Amino acid sequence: MTFATGCLAVLVLLAAALCAQPRRIVSTAPSITEMLFALGLGERVAGVTTFCHYPPEAARLPKIGSFIQPNLEAIAALGPDLVIILKNPIELAQKLETLRQRVLEMDHETIDGIYGSLERIAAAAGTPERARALNGSLRAQLDEIRRRTAARPRRRMVFLVGRTPGTLQGLVAVGRASYLNQLIEIAGGENIFRDAVAPYPKVGFEEMLARNPEVIVDMGDMAQTVGVTERHKREVVALWNRYPALAAVRQGRVFAVASDIFVVPGPRMVDAAREFARMLGAEAGR
Repeated sequence: MTFATGCLAVLVLLAAALCAQPRRIVSTAPSITEMLFALGLGERVAGVTTFCHYPPEAARLPKIGSFIQPNLEAIAALGPDLVIILKNPIELAQKLETLRQRVLEMDHETIDGIYGSLERIAAAAGTPERARALNGSLRAQLDEIRRRTAARPRRRMVFLVGRTPGTLQGLVAVGRASYLNQLIEIAGGENIFRDAVAPYPKVGFEEMLARNPEVIVDMGDMAQTVGVTERHKREVVALWNRYPALAAVRQGRVFAVASDIFVVPGPRMVDAAREFARMLGAEAGR
C-alpha cells in the first residue's frame, strides 16, 4: 500500500465515522433530554416528550407524545438517525426497529446507571470525552455532599412520589432500588423504606405512623410539576399537620416539593441531593 493509498483509507474511515454520528436525535424521556443537553448535544435534539421541561429550550422542540404513549408516526416524521429510549414494558425498541429506526436503550434506575447512560449517549454521539468530564464533576459534587453531611446525625426520612390527591391514602414511597434512596443516604438521611425491594413500593398510612419518620418529603400529587402553586404546597403540609404523633410533624420537618430535580434521574441529581441535605439539616420549625 502506498502512502497516498494509506492516507485515502484513513480519510474514508474518518468520513464514515463522522457520518455514523447522529445529527438528529429524538428523546423519549425527560431524563434522556436532560442528559443530551448536559452533554452539549442540544443542537442535535430533533424531538422530545410533552414532559420534557428542562432546559427551557427543550420545551420549545417538537413533541413526540409521552414516555408512556410515544407517537411512532411523529417520531418517524422527524427523520431521526437515533432514537434514545428507556427500558419499558411496551416493547418500544422493537416497534421502532420495525420502522427502521436506530435505537439506543437506556436503564438508569441507579446512580451508576445514570453515569453509564451518559457514557453510552456520549459514545453514540462521538463525544465520549464529554461524558468523562461530566461524570467526574458529578462524582466530585456528590462526594462533597457526602463529606459535608457525614458528621450529622442520620435522620429517618421518607420521600413520597405518589399519593391520592387531598388525602394521605394511596402512598407510594421511595424504596431501596431507586437512585433516590442512594441520594438520601449521600445527603445524610436514612430511608425508612430502604428495606422495600421495589424501587417505589405502595405503603399504608398505618405503616408510616409505625416507622415514624423524622423528615417527610412529599411530592405525592405534584408529579405534574408545572403550575404547582405555593398554596397547594401549604395544603399538602397541612394534611400531615393533622397527625402530630409523627416526629416530622412535631419537629416542623414536613416539606412539600414540586420539582423535576427529584424525579428525573440525570445530571440534576446533584441538586436533589443538596436539597435533601438541606431538609435533613433544617432546624425544627423551619
